[in-house]
Amino acid sequence: MSFKGVTWILGIVLWLSSSMAWAQIDSLLQQANRLLNYKAYGRAIDAYTQVLNEQADQLTADQKAAAQSKLAYAYQQVGDGPKAERYYREALNNSTKDDPQQTLQYAQTLAGNGKFKEAQQQYERYLQLKEKLPVHRLSAVPTGGTTTGQGRKEPTRYRLEYLALNSEGEEFSPAFYQDGLVYVAGKKGGSAIETTGSGGGAGYLDLFYVPNRNNLKVSSIINPDGSIGKVTNDRVRTDRPLGSDSYTRATANDSRTAPNFDAGINITQGLGYDARPLSPSQRFSKTLNTRYHEGPATFSPDGSRIIFTRNNYNQGRAQQSAEGINKLKLYTAHQQNGAWSAVEELPFNSDEYSVGHPSLSRDEQLLYFSSDMPGGFGGTDLYVSRYQNGRWGRPVNLGALVNTKGNELFPFVDEAGNLYFSSDGRRGLGGLDIFFVSLANGATVQGPVEHLDAPINSPQDDFGFITDGGRRGGYFSSSRQNGNDNIYRFVRENSLYGCRDLTIRLYDTESDLPLDSVTVLVRTRGEGRADRSLTTDRNGFVQLCLEAENDFTFQASRDGYINSTVGFTTRYLTDDQPTRLEVGMMKPTVLTDTLAEEPTDTGPLTSSRIRGVVVSERDHRPLEGVTVRLRNECDRSQREYVTRADGRYYFDLIEGCDYTLTASKPTFGTNTNRIRRLPKRAKPKELSADLRMLSVGDVVTIDNIYYDLDQYSLRSGATRELDRLVATMRKYPSLVIEIRSHTDSRGEAAHNKTLSTYRARAVADYLASKGISRRRMVAIGMGESQLVNNCTDGVICTDAEHQRNRRTEFKVVSIK
Repeated sequence: MSFKGVTWILGIVLWLSSSMAWAQIDSLLQQANRLLNYKAYGRAIDAYTQVLNEQADQLTADQKAAAQSKLAYAYQQVGDGPKAERYYREALNNSTKDDPQQTLQYAQTLAGNGKFKEAQQQYERYLQLKEKLPVHRLSAVPTGGTTTGQGRKEPTRYRLEYLALNSEGEEFSPAFYQDGLVYVAGKKGGSAIETTGSGGGAGYLDLFYVPNRNNLKVSSIINPDGSIGKVTNDRVRTDRPLGSDSYTRATANDSRTAPNFDAGINITQGLGYDARPLSPSQRFSKTLNTRYHEGPATFSPDGSRIIFTRNNYNQGRAQQSAEGINKLKLYTAHQQNGAWSAVEELPFNSDEYSVGHPSLSRDEQLLYFSSDMPGGFGGTDLYVSRYQNGRWGRPVNLGALVNTKGNELFPFVDEAGNLYFSSDGRRGLGGLDIFFVSLANGATVQGPVEHLDAPINSPQDDFGFITDGGRRGGYFSSSRQNGNDNIYRFVRENSLYGCRDLTIRLYDTESDLPLDSVTVLVRTRGEGRADRSLTTDRNGFVQLCLEAENDFTFQASRDGYINSTVGFTTRYLTDDQPTRLEVGMMKPTVLTDTLAEEPTDTGPLTSSRIRGVVVSERDHRPLEGVTVRLRNECDRSQREYVTRADGRYYFDLIEGCDYTLTASKPTFGTNTNRIRRLPKRAKPKELSADLRMLSVGDVVTIDNIYYDLDQYSLRSGATRELDRLVATMRKYPSLVIEIRSHTDSRGEAAHNKTLSTYRARAVADYLASKGISRRRMVAIGMGESQLVNNCTDGVICTDAEHQRNRRTEFKVVSIK
């Protein structure tokens, strides 16, 4: 064989060898990337490590940097901050391109590792790189595509606020209660906690209550990059502070009395606590706090029911286990006229093991708690009990997807079914870390358990996490400062997810059949945002992945149909579940004509008609300039009439057709009514329908809302009037009101102010029990400040005259 032939064969062999090597590298990288997308972080770490250790010399600089960056991300997700820091640093050094996202992740990792100065430098570099980025555009999502962890725009950023209520002692495990915050507090004592059941001493914990959490002062701020910010005002305001919606949900997380159930009571390594002074917060309830440990607690949405943790102590007696240890138990009580009464044990308590850390679901049917009862996975596990037939059922372990060989503690379930808890049995930043997982039907775990980003978690203990369903903000406790447990408020400053999967279905409103070939023009709010045009498939669907924290409009057009435009926003959307939007399109058969004036004939009716007067809800005076529309549901034709000074309107009706009657005017709420069809060939009739309209600023008195003397519990006769208010709230879905309660002048003004506040809250609680969101109402006690007559102090009046001042009103804050 010639030298040239040998050379050719050798070249083929070398080429095949090189191709096989690159194929092997490419296959392993694809496998690692796939594992990362599936959130199998441990296996992804092994795969990326194998590529970097065994085949690093065959990678380009950018390929190596990409593998190191993804390996760092995997370590970040499992909570290994030092290794994540190492590989982010190597990735940035090896990459030939500036990656803002990678720089931000590196800054957050440094902050999580306590390297705040370096984190600040990297965060400033990230901001510089971000300014050079082109504007992001919408991108189509393949059918069946979903947003994975790699689809996130950037790691979630939180700002922390160190609260001024913290002291040299311990404050921890906050819980929402009404407009305030209930938490556990104690002061370090000189001896270990007693577990013999004798009680007393300087080392026991009590519940404390801050009536208005919006007024909590802030001592210092920790920015998302870990830097310390200055407090410019006594009160730090945020765009969406938790609690600005009056009341988000009742919840609880137990005290540090149970991280180590085997040892009985173990609070911060056995340090004791003393009772605190009443200022700045007050003792929550003398009827609950005893000489033993209490708290914290979980509450029903209306605040009338509490479930709390306490040592095995009830009715003046303490019980011990066979080993002589005073265990923890859960108790429940009910509130009546401001006092907690009827304290009872829950049925699954035991003298031989501890039960604590309660969290009640919003519908009050599920109770989550922590326990070291036999049969668990090790340490303490999380359980759930269902309320059935008037009692709590047998606890069910949440399973191996949540529980580990370590300790799972402090469960909290928000109104969206998201479970937050702390664990020392998982890889984290150190000590107890806070984790998150979604639940289905209250007890079925969905998806992987996720570790919350820094600075929520730290190298120290982080626990007692409470928040709203969108994790926009909330509170938690941590021992990161001076080793003491303190309470922090957090505010999320970006979205949880980078894009939102949205499926839009276009259909014919007459037949409800899907419409194909519909052109959907997508417009994004903001300068430099290009429009995007999509076309529906044969099933009438288009699919998008929408940029987070933005507003969109979709204009649908097709020959033979009227254009249809709808809006959509991704602001405040925090779950990663796909969204579906239904958009109906009508054929252009709608006819509109405007009536000039009302008929004046007085003879017999030749056709059916409807007439009425549009008046103000506040003073029942006629309203001028109201546009009244009547739509015939048979042919979609529409007629319109604009009221004059007398507020009157009228329309002719066709028998056999349903109608929709609407009245609208700027600054007033749109009043919509359905008119059932009149029988065909029936004698002409004249229907009367006077319309009342609410306006912003209207104050409407709710009649017959009375209370017993010096009490705030609603009397049975009040529900009929309140049900009318419930109907009004349902009729106007956008209506936001102030509930105002007034008293007469008898008694001290300060007492009347407090009494009226509780009465207003009682009304709000009733509306909430009927399904009206608390975000739509604010309870205000007016006391005796707005009397409707001259029955002031020192003036002799009859009971009837005083009764006129004891009234409840609602004021329209906003309406559409």
